[in-house]
Amino acid sequence: MTVSKEITRLEHSSVKLTLTVGKDDVGSSYDNLLKDYSKSIQIPGFRKGKAPREILVRKFGDALKGEALERTIEGALTQVFDDEGFAREDRPLPYSTPRVEEDPKFDAGKDLTFSVVYDVLPKVSVGKYKDIEIEAPVAELTGEDINRELEQIRERNSIVLDRDDEAAAEKDNVVTVNYCERDEGGNAVPGAERQDFVFTLGSGYNIYKFDDEVAGMKKGETKDFEKTFPADFSDPELAGKTKKLRVTLTALKEKKLPDLDDDFAQDVDEKYKTLDDLKNSIRSRLEKNLEKRLRDVRISRLLEKLVENTPVDIPESMIRIELESRWRSLARRFNAPVEEIIKMMEKDGKTAEEIQNEWRPEAVKALHSRLIVETLMEDLSLAVSDEELEKEFENMAEGGETAVEEIKKYYKDNSMTEYLKEEIRERKLFDLLLAENKIKPGKRENYLDLMRING
Repeated sequence: MTVSKEITRLEHSSVKLTLTVGKDDVGSSYDNLLKDYSKSIQIPGFRKGKAPREILVRKFGDALKGEALERTIEGALTQVFDDEGFAREDRPLPYSTPRVEEDPKFDAGKDLTFSVVYDVLPKVSVGKYKDIEIEAPVAELTGEDINRELEQIRERNSIVLDRDDEAAAEKDNVVTVNYCERDEGGNAVPGAERQDFVFTLGSGYNIYKFDDEVAGMKKGETKDFEKTFPADFSDPELAGKTKKLRVTLTALKEKKLPDLDDDFAQDVDEKYKTLDDLKNSIRSRLEKNLEKRLRDVRISRLLEKLVENTPVDIPESMIRIELESRWRSLARRFNAPVEEIIKMMEKDGKTAEEIQNEWRPEAVKALHSRLIVETLMEDLSLAVSDEELEKEFENMAEGGETAVEEIKKYYKDNSMTEYLKEEIRERKLFDLLLAENKIKPGKRENYLDLMRING
């Protein structure tokens, strides 16, 4: 097929591709379609496959032209996109289907010219990426951080025991309650009641925050009370309102925490012989967490500077796919279909469109950063050697109890080796950025606050 092409750049990283198919190929496409029809269509008065061309044209003319047009357009696009010489920057993104502009007219005796519009990979010219100065927080691990982690481990290894029937509920007890919201007539409000609800008293992990009201209750006791919620209460359905509530305490338990000694450490894991061994392990793990977090924050600050220095026109289709990915991620986290997640959010007063509008700035920022990273990796010809990949597998094996060959087999069987190479390439780029730019010490943060910082 003889096809000539012309590319016109449009805004938002989209292009218009105009193709012209020679009249000989247009006519040939039409003739071939007629032959196909004549073989398969039975027309009264003629044997199958023997109907004259004029009859077919008169009876199916518009349909024939429409199908010939589709075939010609599809064939021309396939030829152009399959051509290895067609520039990468002119190819459509995988999720951007070329859209035919206007309605091209088909004439079997003339050239066919048509245009399609689609999104392409944005052109990225990275600005200054060396000798940049940024400020990043500093932090160091403290004994308080280690003790807090130790207490959490202790909490996870606690046992729960029933309290005496005459015991009164107090802070940190594990309580089981039946509760309901009541209307003016004292009847339970449908949908505002729970049976066998379990929470730790004082944690506030209940919708109505009735910890104080439950404190002092005994097993089997029922309490009716009114609770007024402040105007700035976290739940807008309750903010500024007064609710009549009924709570029945059905079970009362207390946590028995293990003593912090060598026996406790051995119960956590037999590899620990003493409590100090456990503490040293906690320190080592938290220090690694801290080091990684500090690195991530510094990289994030550097990328923010690169984003400022490198304008990128991100196409709408790319943003759409990123937002769809976030919906799927949320669905996996809650182990529910996307449709159910949207319904849950709508109950909280937000539409899917409003949620996406909130997500959009962060999605655009993430895409902008990613495009810069990919461009720099290409521009700097960063690659991963077989030796580097092998070393990565060895490091993974050292960090766990799995043999190198098993790890390699896992990555190969799950087609994840290329993803690992990409991670290594990215790490090499970030090492280079951290080495080539100046990081000024900024605000001193404690461990917990630093772990919460969003970049």
